[in-house]
Amino acid sequence: MSDELFPDDEDDAAPIDMLGVYFEAHGWSHEHVSDDEIVATTQGSWANYELRAIWREEDQVLQLLAFPDVRVVEDKRAPVWEVIGLANEQLWLGHFEMWSSSGIVLFRHAVLLGPDATLTLEQAQTLVETAIDECERFYPVFQFVLWGGKTPAEALSASLIDTRGEA
Repeated sequence: MSDELFPDDEDDAAPIDMLGVYFEAHGWSHEHVSDDEIVATTQGSWANYELRAIWREEDQVLQLLAFPDVRVVEDKRAPVWEVIGLANEQLWLGHFEMWSSSGIVLFRHAVLLGPDATLTLEQAQTLVETAIDECERFYPVFQFVLWGGKTPAEALSASLIDTRGEA
């Protein structure tokens, strides 16, 4: 894929630019909000996802936020906080959180890029795919708690089934 996107053998770029190339290659709607921020949307299995990447040059950190279109009403926030805690125990990269002011659930991940401040295509792919994969994996958990009347533990148990073998 790198050769298709970068015919002159460039394999890294400024973080926001590389994400723009990645989004373009996938045909996803995206917009450069500023030199340091890009927003894209893509359709997952469960929901439409907004992906927002923010580059903090002073820290050399690229932060990716994925919004799985889950908004929590006030009376459901306590069980969702519990679900978030249980879900985060399952994650290797990134974490879920809920914004207290709006009840919006999101997945957040950051990458420290170092002094060259560039992102490779493989890094961009890993960053974006991890965010979407985790949103897809845990979306039913949030829905079971919000709409299915399940406890956080029941929702996790019902949603996270490890399959073995091949079909």
